[in-house]
Amino acid sequence: MTPDHQESTAAERLSGQGGAMMHTEIMSLNVGPQHPSTHGVLRLVVDMDGEYVVKVTPHMGYLHSGFEKTFEHRTYQQGVTYAPRTDYLHSFSHELAYVLSVEKLLQAQVPERANVVRVILHELGRMHSHLVFVGTGLLDLGALTPFFYAFREKEALVDLFEAVCGYRMNQGYFRVGGLSRDIPDDWAPRVAKFLDQMEQGVAEYTTLFAQNPIFLDRARGVGVIPPEVAIDLGLTGPNLRASGVPLDHRKANPYCGLEEYDFNVVTGQTGDSLDRFNMRLLEFGESIKIVRQALKKLKPGPVKDPNRKISLPPRQELETSMEAVIHHFKLVTEGFHPPHGEAYVPIESARGEVGYYVVSDGGSMPYRVKIRSPSFVNLQALEYACVGAQFADLITILATIDPVLGDVDR
Repeated sequence: MTPDHQESTAAERLSGQGGAMMHTEIMSLNVGPQHPSTHGVLRLVVDMDGEYVVKVTPHMGYLHSGFEKTFEHRTYQQGVTYAPRTDYLHSFSHELAYVLSVEKLLQAQVPERANVVRVILHELGRMHSHLVFVGTGLLDLGALTPFFYAFREKEALVDLFEAVCGYRMNQGYFRVGGLSRDIPDDWAPRVAKFLDQMEQGVAEYTTLFAQNPIFLDRARGVGVIPPEVAIDLGLTGPNLRASGVPLDHRKANPYCGLEEYDFNVVTGQTGDSLDRFNMRLLEFGESIKIVRQALKKLKPGPVKDPNRKISLPPRQELETSMEAVIHHFKLVTEGFHPPHGEAYVPIESARGEVGYYVVSDGGSMPYRVKIRSPSFVNLQALEYACVGAQFADLITILATIDPVLGDVDR
């Protein structure tokens, strides 16, 4: 969208508000970077004409960590440490996107059990991110109670994550070729029990918060993004589907065997803030459906590619096999060498399309890594949705596009 077009669009939309006078003096306000709402990573310069927003300019980079360049100075397997830190709420999505791209370069063979466990954790991670969305999004609007309800289920989820790998966040559990280790014996029943708790929780959120008349008045018809605009701006994930575009990479470009799972792609009708909020509530049900199917598919078997040029040999073999010791030493000190080439595998995270563009020059470290993080792209819609709205509406719009912005800086 050109600056001239932005100004004309702003004028048209403001003229329809009735209360904004275009000849008044424009006031520029700083919003962020601070808690709440902008959560430390985003600063907005907001131009106001009275109570109405004329222009919004996002400024990012306040927590930039330089992950893309760091990847290029680490072995491929070491990159798994950095991928989850790109989005601390749905960290499994970044782990998965990264290892899928490297596995595409290597033509690795991932065992079925590893793929099923990946699907389970990927969807549990989606629920984890959506829970924080519900809790902090409504907190930004002044509702404190939903935060405690949402974090009740969130804590149960991170207990499950901790049981798998010992970490409550930034897990680094996936590996190129499979998983770092198998899941505990009692883990699957615990997941099944949590799903029942999650269903009850979603019913409570819907009754207590999603049908609250104050919230409905603040969100309905606010920040409407038409489908053609959402596509032009590159929106993905719930923000795109809220505008009625049924794009979900779990269906469009299935990975980890997701083509064998039965679930629906939920879409909205108007593309307003209420639709964007409801997308997350509705997606809880679809994630629960996927995880229940995955638990039924969970069969005993290996969780790593058997190729010893990719996966570390079992620990017990190191005591009896010199070949295993050599493979272990080479993989730990140097890593593997994918052939020359490039790979990009898009996946559907809680925020939208995540992908890692990985270029190999034949060495043990990536020649280039470029991360496609959805929050960074989704913020392009902020100005379109906010121009012509009141300042209080800006907070509502930001809270429903992405209240946490977990992967804006990377």
